[in-house]
Amino acid sequence: MQFSKNTSSSSTKGLLVKIFFILIIVGAITLLGKIEFPSPNKNIEKIILNEKLKIVK
Repeated sequence: MQFSKNTSSSSTKGLLVKIFFILIIVGAITLLGKIEFPSPNKNIEKIILNEKLKIVK
């Protein structure tokens, strides 16, 4: 019969790895939120002819 020593170090390591990944994800979301992406300066207008519109009731 083989005896094994149960220690809490493996569960502590797993918890630390999970916390590390959560911190990386939160940091990435925070950095993406701070980036200012350029917005289009030109207004887009498209002329729609009245002849092509169909009235649906």
